Amino acid sequence: MATLRMVLPPQLQTYLRLIKFSHTIFALPFALGAIVLASRRHPVGLGTFVLILVAIAAARSAAMGFNRFADRDYDEKNPRTANRPHVTGEVKRPSVLLFILLSSGVFVLAAALLGPLCFVLSFPVLAVLFFYSYTKRFTSLCHLVLGFGIGLAPVGAWVAISGGLDPRILLLSCALMTYIAGFDILYACQDIDFDRKESLFSMPARWGAGKALALSTALHAGTFACLLAVYHAFDLGRIYLFFLALIGLLLLAEHRMVRPECFDNVNIAFFHVNSAISVLLFLGIFAGTVWPV
Repeated sequence: MATLRMVLPPQLQTYLRLIKFSHTIFALPFALGAIVLASRRHPVGLGTFVLILVAIAAARSAAMGFNRFADRDYDEKNPRTANRPHVTGEVKRPSVLLFILLSSGVFVLAAALLGPLCFVLSFPVLAVLFFYSYTKRFTSLCHLVLGFGIGLAPVGAWVAISGGLDPRILLLSCALMTYIAGFDILYACQDIDFDRKESLFSMPARWGAGKALALSTALHAGTFACLLAVYHAFDLGRIYLFFLALIGLLLLAEHRMVRPECFDNVNIAFFHVNSAISVLLFLGIFAGTVWPV
């Protein structure tokens, strides 16, 4: 990271901080896993692979930029987010809007180059991603909406390669949806007092930390079940189960780190543990495909 900071221009670093680009690692390995699974029947050229990566990065950048644009006033009031570039003035509001438009344009263009179906689907995908930013204002299901939006990534990668939809890939998308929603609930525990003060509808603020954490645990149990179903649906090698066992242990560790009476370890659970889980999943799918025994 230090090396990247030395190489990248300061303005680019600011925009990467604005959208927390490092968090792309949570969903990207799921999409890469979908590419590996699809490649068993459909050849994947380098151009297609690059376009999928561009589409994923652009869609996430547009979504995060829109979230910053929509939540500017809340972020300014919240001590945890008051140092973000769009609040401090490092990135002006018109620049955030321009960033959203450019990122959206790159996503739609990449989708168009991947095929007519991807192009058509790119617009409802953006609509879902943008819609999420307003959900916390009126429903505690906001975490599930976020999970659903990000969970579209494996399906999108599959469609881009195969030109159609295989119901089996929905298992991987469901795993990503419950995975994202579950740890977003954990992350929201940091803002219980602020959300209640501002009448926002996060689950921890509306239901209390205990019930919210119980739901997060249930969602992550669903994640594990979906990933086990992926093993059977795609007839992966048994080495996949080794990686799945590691993922299960990390999910258990994550939920032991965050308790209703203590949120000190939320950031460790959120970034480090979840990053490891995502990477392990891709490695498991790759290994289970290369060694199908």
